[in-house]
Parts: sequence; C-alpha cells; structure tokens
Amino acid sequence: MHIPDGFLDLPVIVVTYAVAVTWLAYSFYKVGKGVGKDKLSMVPVLAAGIFVAQMLNWPIPGGTSLHFVGGALAGVLLGPYLGSIVIFIVLLVQCLIFHDGGITALGANVLNMGIVDVLVGYATYVLALKLLGPERRARLIGAFVGGWLGITLAGIVCGLEIGYSSACPFGIAISVPVMGAWHAALGVIEGFITAFVIDYLRVRADIIPQADLLSGVVRNAKP
Repeated sequence: MHIPDGFLDLPVIVVTYAVAVTWLAYSFYKVGKGVGKDKLSMVPVLAAGIFVAQMLNWPIPGGTSLHFVGGALAGVLLGPYLGSIVIFIVLLVQCLIFHDGGITALGANVLNMGIVDVLVGYATYVLALKLLGPERRARLIGAFVGGWLGITLAGIVCGLEIGYSSACPFGIAISVPVMGAWHAALGVIEGFITAFVIDYLRVRADIIPQADLLSGVVRNAKP
C-alpha cells in the first residue's frame, strides 16, 4: 500500500497532502494538550513493531503492494490522535531512509494508513464495546473487525487515489477492486493479529500495567 513516486498526479498529491497535514496538525495539537505517560511509553515499542510488519511487502497487479499495516492496532492502543502520529513517524522513516513509498505520495500513504486505517479501527473497536459491553468477547470482536475493516477501507481509498490519478495507467475499474479485494483478504489475518495483541495485553496486565486503560474506552474490563 506504500504508493511510490510517479503513481499520483499533482491534484491528487495536493489533496492528499492537505488532508494529511491538517489531520496531523490537529493530532499534534490534541496530544500536546496532555497524554498520559502510560501511552507515551508504548509509542517506541509499538512504532518499532509496526515498522517491521510494514516492511514485508508483496507486489500485486493493478495497484502497488500488499502488506500488514497496524493502523487499527495503533488506534486502539493509543487513541486516534497519537495512533496517527505513530503511523506517520513509521511512514516518514520508511520513505526518507528506506525509500519505501515516495515523497510525493507521502500524503496519500499517511491518509490511507495513518488516518483511514487508524480512525476506522478505533471507531469500530469503540462501537463494539458500546454495543456489547466491556467483555472479552466484545474486545475480540471489536479488534478483529476493526483490524479487518480498517485495512480494507484503506486499500479501497488507495485504489481510488491511484485510479483517479492521470499519472497511473490503471483506472478505478481496476485499481479499486484489486486493492480492495486483496486487502480484504489480508485483513482477515490483520484482524486476527489485532485481536490477539489487544487480548494479550489486557490479559497480561501484570506485564503491561496500563493495558486495562487502552484507548481510555474501557476501565476495569474483565479479562
């Protein structure tokens, strides 16, 4: 899903950068108003894990690449604002140092993985807890569906960006189905991983004491 340079035309680049910069600026503002030390302590570990996961790329026809994202996991663990910042940092390092994703496409990559995936995953998890209560079953369902839906919608948005760009030979009739279908398939695995990590952190609150305060959504949750 890391779009390289040359796939997007100027209008798409400008729009995606504008959305990404606006959201990141607001996220930094919200985080600057106060974030608990428990969440900040999780940032480097989570960023390192997501960085490694995202470096495993599989090329796919009609789009760019297929890989794990971790946006939903970041959103659930850190909240939508800090979660987006973590994904942005990962993408920035990958872009500038490892040339994974182009500089001109950084705005689009942040939009897809750092905004769409993070917000959808977070919102889905919160909705599941509100509808089903703070039980383990609700957390597993919310994390799984959030992980799957987040990466699937991020892939579809990526397909729209590529398909509507005059710089790419593939239109949305090819790019959207290919990106959406492949990421929906991978999303099943990402959903399971997201659910496993969330469940493990809550059950092993003895190892990570702040685990029962993830996202500030559920307190005193039953393991």
